[in-house]
Amino acid sequence: MRMYVLALNPTDSVTEGFLPAAARLGLQVTVLTDRPDPHRRAYRDRRREVGDVEVLECDVRDFHAVITLISTLGRPDAVFTNSDHLQTQAALAAAYFGLPGKDWRVALRTKDKAEMRRHLAAAGADTIWSAEVTGRTDVAALDAPFPCVVKPREGVASEDVVLVEGPQELVARCAGIRARRPGAALVVEEYLPGELHTLETLGDGRVRHVLGGFRTEISPPPHFIEERLTFVPGLPEPVVAQVLARLDALGVGFGACHTEFVVHEGRARIIEVNYRAIGDQCDLLLARLLDIPLFEHILRTHLGEPLPADLGARRDGVARLEYPCADRPGTLTAAPDAAELMLDGVQLTYRPLREVGERHEVYGTNRDFLGVVRATGTDQGAVDRAVADFLAAQRWEIEP
Repeated sequence: MRMYVLALNPTDSVTEGFLPAAARLGLQVTVLTDRPDPHRRAYRDRRREVGDVEVLECDVRDFHAVITLISTLGRPDAVFTNSDHLQTQAALAAAYFGLPGKDWRVALRTKDKAEMRRHLAAAGADTIWSAEVTGRTDVAALDAPFPCVVKPREGVASEDVVLVEGPQELVARCAGIRARRPGAALVVEEYLPGELHTLETLGDGRVRHVLGGFRTEISPPPHFIEERLTFVPGLPEPVVAQVLARLDALGVGFGACHTEFVVHEGRARIIEVNYRAIGDQCDLLLARLLDIPLFEHILRTHLGEPLPADLGARRDGVARLEYPCADRPGTLTAAPDAAELMLDGVQLTYRPLREVGERHEVYGTNRDFLGVVRATGTDQGAVDRAVADFLAAQRWEIEP
């Protein structure tokens, strides 16, 4: 069976998760991407895990180009992507070939943060103050509540997401972001207080499983860098029900979905809906923690196979992820190597995310991550200690 995977840059989710799962399922995989060389390099030394992956160049942001290329190569059995940016294109291509997939309208309204807010408000599911900012918008005339949040309408990874305290700062922040992103639309919306959480779900259009979620700790204002995540196997049922009701209103129910929300005084408020599996190695941790073939399950939904009524997931596990971040610009001159450790019943993995010798600015996003520590076990205290002790023993040096 032939699966086409749409991708931009290589990611751990695809390289370590979805491609090995596709190989275990016996699928022939063709990766369509506008950046073929990085993908070929990423897979070259992992042939044993990912199999013989074909990589072809394609303007994957253009659904017409995707459909045309696939048509010339032969009928697919599935079209899949885990990219935030390519969900609508993959959904349109799958629909064109009559294959299982996400509704392209749902993919679009979850990716477009302004449209998501409008749709939730029109459905009576959740209403917050929100305004779309384009080149024609008089930002100074907006009647925004302060503090508020400015973000790119179709952004990812907290890139250019900032908390704003007043009208003059709002004008300046919008101008600065639009200067870095010419032509990009922005969203200004009220700041939602509360504890930040995620909910991870998996569905086939008929059955939906709640896999759990993460309690997310972020950097101090004005940025929103995710620095630490702790697995939460079960949030209070009323909270989960509120989030699922919002997902139902949006039409989300096929494949993986990673939803970010806050809980304040018992009320769940959606921050954003990412119609894909959670990234930054959280998905790799989730598969290990729950002890299920998570990536295979996701791919099978796109092959038209129903999910089992019970995934058989373990429910006694605890986990934590932490991302050491660069706090200043410069060149990374010293850093720990990748590690796999077993410490007092805790399985700990460290992966570097920046190579020694690389020079970077401080971005105020997850591009500041130097590495990721992920740890699983059955005792939260032991997991927390293992992560803290590991990080305390490491050294990252950044020279100007």
